[in-house]
Amino acid sequence: MRRSDRGFVTVEAAMVLPVVALFTVTLLWALAAAAAQIRCVDAARAGARAAARSEPVAAAEGAARAAAPEGARVSVTRSGELWRVTVEVAAPGPRGMGLTLRAAAAALAEDPVGEDPAVGGPP
Repeated sequence: MRRSDRGFVTVEAAMVLPVVALFTVTLLWALAAAAAQIRCVDAARAGARAAARSEPVAAAEGAARAAAPEGARVSVTRSGELWRVTVEVAAPGPRGMGLTLRAAAAALAEDPVGEDPAVGGPP
């Protein structure tokens, strides 16, 4: 090593370490956001299944909220024979970093509109 090259390794390490730290923090945030998105998908599916089984809307919302991340907004609506459940939550991190995670699921109602559930056909 030449005498004029002394100290370059220290300078290079000092420049690279913040980049490595930023990359690590970004990777951890992305993993946390992916986990929260998966929980939203699972929560929407759980709510849709509960609604399709003709459980009360409050029970379907409760099933979705139980599986959803903390602070999630859950909506349950019926459109014809389909129950739709939407789950939204801010991404993890400071103020969600401006990103909203959203998942939706739909399930066919077991008691389609216009059918008599006692006999399984039209009234």
